[in-house]
Parts: sequence; structure tokens; C-alpha cells
Amino acid sequence: MPATDEPKLISGNANQTLAKAIARRMTMHRGHTIDLVDARIERFNDQEIFVEVFENVRGEDMFIIQPTSNPANDNLMELLIMSDALRRSSAARITAVIPYFGYARQDRRTKARTPISAKLVANLLTEAGIERVLTMDLHAAQIQGFFDIPVDNLYAAPIFALDIEHQFHGALDKITVVSPDVGGVARARELAQRIGCGLAIVDKRRSRPGEVAEMTVIGDVKDQTCIIVDDICDTAGTLCKAAEVLMESGASEVHSYITHGVLSGPAVERITKSVMKSLVITDTIEPTAAVKAAPNIRIVQTAPIFAQAIMNISQGNSVSSLFETSTLDPIYEGVFPRSA
Repeated sequence: MPATDEPKLISGNANQTLAKAIARRMTMHRGHTIDLVDARIERFNDQEIFVEVFENVRGEDMFIIQPTSNPANDNLMELLIMSDALRRSSAARITAVIPYFGYARQDRRTKARTPISAKLVANLLTEAGIERVLTMDLHAAQIQGFFDIPVDNLYAAPIFALDIEHQFHGALDKITVVSPDVGGVARARELAQRIGCGLAIVDKRRSRPGEVAEMTVIGDVKDQTCIIVDDICDTAGTLCKAAEVLMESGASEVHSYITHGVLSGPAVERITKSVMKSLVITDTIEPTAAVKAAPNIRIVQTAPIFAQAIMNISQGNSVSSLFETSTLDPIYEGVFPRSA
């Protein structure tokens, strides 16, 4: 069977809902059906992972869709083994689509005798035969430098900007974007510039790891609709505390836009009981039933931007063009319902 010019998609078990959504978007754009490659991923009794691909992939441009979210180690091993299976099956090129890049928070040595696990994962991916990585909102931009292969890092800020313009239509002059810490100022500033609003910072100081001792708001948030923006929300302790501090500082209401909703442990309960009116996350991580049921958590789609990025990579077109609102607007047409 001769290879085709179309990219071929294969998915692990980490987020098949997103993988299928990407395939549907590509089908809509290409005008013919694009399905996920038929494969099985099984575990032996000792939890060893086994992969078998049922379709011919010789000479094909393969894209493995697999975030390395919880359980991070299982999903990472699935990704590595799928890549090895495709490489040994003579795939022409293997791109790892990793919507959420696990281990990204271990990007430097914070103490003596600790690892830089993000670099180790980068080495593992390259050795497994992956030739390109497509991801979204890496925790630290320098992680791209850990790879000796091309890394395309998409940003959620343009998607969030479109959603905010729809949800807060006619009230954008009352919005202030807030960074929950000093390290996230660049991310918050970018979103603020996109929607043309003010910027504030919540400065936090810890007395010991995992415990926030004091929070101070830098900037005027009185009578403002505050939008906290960050890349990862794990246990939501800092996020909910920041929302409380903003309300105490005179904010009229608080919303949060977080790219990767890890939401482990007591996170969903904390968010449900918090003063935040809403938390918006993307679907880079498969949402749990509790997340879907939470009344103040809303999920926005990343399938449109990932589908377009995959097609651009396959055709040798620009991926950075997807950072522009003018490019994303038609891709996301009809996705965001305007609030009443």
C-alpha cells in the first residue's frame, strides 16, 4: 500500500476524547474521513504495556496524541512504546502531540541532589524515535531547549482571549487580568494585551513548601472583574486563596482561566466552594466526572487549534500563524457561545 500525503493519527489511552475530536475537526477541514489508526494498547498482569498497530504505517506521517497526565508514568510509557512500534513499522516521521507535558514542573534543580526530570523525559522521547513534539503552554519556555528536535509550543492565551470577548462582551473595560504569582506575569501580560485591559499581580510568600503564608495584591482591582490566568492548576489551594484576596481587595467578581486542569486531591471541592464565579480550563487533560459535574468549572476545546497545527506541520506550513487572533477566529467560529 503506498503512503498517502495525509497525516495519520494514533491515540493512547490518556485522552481519547480529545484525539477523536481532533480527528473530527480534521475530517471537517479535509472533506473526507480521517479516523484514528486502529491499534490496541494492553497491559499484562504485571502491568507491562503492549502495543499492536493493526494498520500499515510504512512511509506515513504519524501523529501520536497522548498527554502525559495522571497516571503520568503509565501515559509516558504508552507514548514511548507506541513510538517504538511505529518506528519499527517504518513510519516516515513520528510527531508526539502532547497537549499536557508532564514532568514540566521539574525543569531545574531547586535543591542539591535533585533531578531535572523534564530533560530526562525529553531524552527518552527522542531515543524512542520521536522526531517532533507538538504541545501547549509548556510550564517553562526553556524546556524547548531540552530537545534536539523541533518543538512547537502552542498557546492557550489566544483561545482564552476569544472566549473572554464572548463571555464578557460589552464589559471588557471592567476587566483586569491577574497573575497568581510573579513568575506568571509574562503569561498574564500577553492575555491582557490581547483583550486590551489592565494587569495586576498577586504576590505570594511561603513560610514552608506547600503553605502560603501571605498574599498581597499589586495593582488596583477595586470594582473590577478579575481574571486569574495560569498554566497549571493542581490542588487549587493557591488559586482559591488568590481569589479570596482579590475579593477582599475590592474586586467585584473573580474568574480563572487555566490551561491544564490537573485538579488533583481536594481541588474540585475547593473550587466549588470558593468565591470564584467560574474556572475555565482546556481539555488538554481528560476531565474527570467530578470536574464535568462541577457547577463553576467550564471546559473549552483545544481540538480546533491542534487539528490545524497538525495539518500545518504535515503540509510544511507555519504553526506560529496560529498565535494570531485573525487566524484563530475562523477556526473557532461557532465554538464559543456568547453569554446572555
